[in-house]
Amino acid sequence: MRSVAGMPQIGKAGAAVTHISQAYPDRVEVRGHDLAGDLMGRLSFTEYFHLLLTGREPTEEQRFFLDLLLVAIAEHGMMPTNVAARMTLAADPGSLQGAVAAGILGAGPVVLGTSESCARLLEETRASGREPREIVAEIHAAAGKVPGFGHPVHKPVDPRAERILELADERGASGQHVALARAFRDAVREVWGKPLTMNVSMTIAAVLLDLGFPATAAKAVPLLARTAGLLAHLAEEVEQPVGFTLAAAAEEAVDYER
Repeated sequence: MRSVAGMPQIGKAGAAVTHISQAYPDRVEVRGHDLAGDLMGRLSFTEYFHLLLTGREPTEEQRFFLDLLLVAIAEHGMMPTNVAARMTLAADPGSLQGAVAAGILGAGPVVLGTSESCARLLEETRASGREPREIVAEIHAAAGKVPGFGHPVHKPVDPRAERILELADERGASGQHVALARAFRDAVREVWGKPLTMNVSMTIAAVLLDLGFPATAAKAVPLLARTAGLLAHLAEEVEQPVGFTLAAAAEEAVDYER
């Protein structure tokens, strides 16, 4: 696997092997554990997700904060991802999986957050030894945006982000990446000449990295969490349909011009 511009690139690998799971006639083995004989009834789903993702069972702090972050990002109202899922289910009531897929396909950096970009920014800043203010000034000069800052709804602070930082400080989980995130917040305020909301994506990335998670987890966590939110919206859509109402509202909101 090679990296281009900081993004992982999937290419030709070595031997065709997997270290995740194998099913046998009498058992299922997951990461070296017997699924039915060892994992079921012992691990919570959060702990199991950590095992699947990293190959290791989490520490108590890793489990706590993984739970916290999944709760923080799972739901955020009638976002485009949820609207797309509801409208898809309205159009094809028998395709729950298609509706979930429709929502996940729209879970990009604009809607779901920039947590992976934040993680890579923090990692690259630490590795380079550069000051956050220098990096922020370059981004500002290029008319760019610093990932993890700004929010269309939450101003002046993102309550989810503040709670994550509060608990990280209380439990002694705030490390170099959380400190760096706060340094970026100060740098953004100075360079932009006004405070910009440090949103939940930056705090998710910082806490995950301080707890030893790989940067790729910073995107996996919101995707898993938002899947739960999508399923909740779709369960409600079955009982209280609004998909066609949303479609009608779109028709009314957009003018047709010849």
